[in-house]
Amino acid sequence: MQQVKLELLSGSYGEVRLNEPLAPYTTWKIGGPADILLVPQTKEQLVRAVKLFHAHQTPWFVIGRGSNLLVSDKGIRGVVIKLGEALDKVRIEGERVYAGGAVSFIVLCQRVAREGLSGLEFGGGIPGTVGGAVYMNAGAHGSDVSRILSRAEVLLPTGELVTLEKDDFAYAYRHSVLHAKPGIVTEAVFQLKRGDRKEIVAALNAFKERRLQTQPLTLACAGSVFRNPEGHFSAKLIEDAGLKGLKVGGAVVSPMHANFMINTGQATAQDVLALIEQVQDTVFQKYGVRLVPEVMAVGER
Repeated sequence: MQQVKLELLSGSYGEVRLNEPLAPYTTWKIGGPADILLVPQTKEQLVRAVKLFHAHQTPWFVIGRGSNLLVSDKGIRGVVIKLGEALDKVRIEGERVYAGGAVSFIVLCQRVAREGLSGLEFGGGIPGTVGGAVYMNAGAHGSDVSRILSRAEVLLPTGELVTLEKDDFAYAYRHSVLHAKPGIVTEAVFQLKRGDRKEIVAALNAFKERRLQTQPLTLACAGSVFRNPEGHFSAKLIEDAGLKGLKVGGAVVSPMHANFMINTGQATAQDVLALIEQVQDTVFQKYGVRLVPEVMAVGER
């Protein structure tokens, strides 16, 4: 690890921060330090860094905008890669859209809508990056990434760049092959359709407004905490169980939307994990349904 640290500090891999608290980099505003936080300035630096980590068997983890992520209070050992400007580019060619892995998914959805391209209206209120959306098969309002993804460039843990076609992702509900075979999505290619710009923008805004009215998106949260079990909606099960407003430490089940948990200001990762467990246990006792978290819990326990 020391050799990797010295190599990174040489300046040829991007910006390096040591023992960097990760709370500011997550939408939950929770998380201990990373041994090393690396922010590559170019894709070449990113590739070089991953090859370095592979050669020295150094553990690494990648974050985008930090949504859908719960970092432990002890932080993450090894290197955390923060995707930044190097992968924050969008190119539109006809009905095909090329988006870097660090591009804000919401910003992308808004931009293609203004261009009169249809297919991404569902994502107007989904936080996170394009890379995260491809990884999680993000979706809402009856659609998801699998409907419009054509292919994506992925950086493997060996440092090799490969192209995966849509079918290679083996998409399912909030799941892709990248859960089992990790990699960094450096660019995604979406196949959209030309439509009426005013209608597309109106649909996007309607979905976005609906989210703002029903979800606590202005507060410190990580989006939906639980996946929807087959035949059920997690939020309804939690609400029917009387758990809205349930609090553990600084974490509380949102009174606005029961599938959201809010950091009221001083919540720890342990608070959130304990609250998740209480909700799971209560819902299971009442309805016989075991809720499965959608958020990723990472870091040293």
